[in-house]
Amino acid sequence: MDIFQKAREWDEDKVAIAAGFYPFFQPLDETEGTEVTIKGKKVLMIGSNNYLGLTTHPKVMKAARDALDRYGPSCTGSRFLNGTLQIHLDLEERLARFVGKDDAIVFSTGMQANLGAISAIVGRNDVVITDKDDHASIVDGCRLGMGEIKRFVHGDLAQLERILAKLPDEVGRMVVVDGVFSMGGDIVDLPKLVEICGKYDARVYVDDAHSLGVLGGGRGTEAHFGLKDKVDLVMGTFSKSFASLGGFVAGDKDVINYIRHSARSFIFSASLPAPNLAAAAAALEIMETEPEHVERLWENARFMMKGFRELGFNIGNTQTPIIPVIVGEDEKCCRFYLDLKQRGLFVNPVIPPAVPQGQSLLRTSYMATHTREQLERALSIFEASGRKMGVI
Repeated sequence: MDIFQKAREWDEDKVAIAAGFYPFFQPLDETEGTEVTIKGKKVLMIGSNNYLGLTTHPKVMKAARDALDRYGPSCTGSRFLNGTLQIHLDLEERLARFVGKDDAIVFSTGMQANLGAISAIVGRNDVVITDKDDHASIVDGCRLGMGEIKRFVHGDLAQLERILAKLPDEVGRMVVVDGVFSMGGDIVDLPKLVEICGKYDARVYVDDAHSLGVLGGGRGTEAHFGLKDKVDLVMGTFSKSFASLGGFVAGDKDVINYIRHSARSFIFSASLPAPNLAAAAAALEIMETEPEHVERLWENARFMMKGFRELGFNIGNTQTPIIPVIVGEDEKCCRFYLDLKQRGLFVNPVIPPAVPQGQSLLRTSYMATHTREQLERALSIFEASGRKMGVI
């Protein structure tokens, strides 16, 4: 059998296109943060991870331009060889300090950070335990490791404890969870989780991709709960609140040094270019010195949660600026998305396998830079479209 046969037979996109509800790979002509242009039409953006709105901040844009002029667009090599710049090391030091850890390592993407760090740590005689709603990068990082993988039902820490209790003493164990779950917008019960992990000598790895810039004054899940030194490894991305591209992992110096010399996605990838580093560093400085951005983000998030619930939408158990509008059926979700876009609103349709079957949703997310008028307009559009689609 031709190995490409499966590709030639796959036609789900063609069926959706023919039926008029294919929602993906929509090209943006330009973006101004809270608004984007699609085929010449201005559309209000509530489907971005630009939580603090820093992609258009003058300090961030200037830092990227200055770095481009000084260093060029690429390092043309891995960090192991010719790809380490002093600004890589400076940013790693600042990131570690920001999240309260000894050291940090910067990867070229957030995906690579999870792939590299988890697979480096989890060896043949180890067990890694994950929440079933963890991000795909965590799942794949665990698969790349040589250890055994176990999973617990989303948020079911009693099941996590049962899994840990059954492990033999000689087995290394690490629990990997999202700080903020990227589809549902809920926050991990970190105090309870670290209590359980401490009882069974399990290390804790928290993916703070959607927590940094959002929780704990921007410093993430551990800070949000007032915990200190309870999380062993913190992972973060630059493609959200940091207004750039890349990722990092922070923790004890010895552990980070081991990852630095063992993570294949780090060793065998070209290093993060200077403009991305400089943009992330500028965004970090803004988070440290201008707390009003995080405060405005939460004002907007609370306004939208209240508005959606008053209109009768099902937004699940969200606790953050990620607010899902749960629709259920896949095609209906996609058609709802297209109707919203036609009315001037950009959201993200999420269907299986990103969510369980029958739980398709429209993922909305908010920025500190959204105005109250824009948010009121978004609710008005959602109400009109939701009634038309029979969602409310």
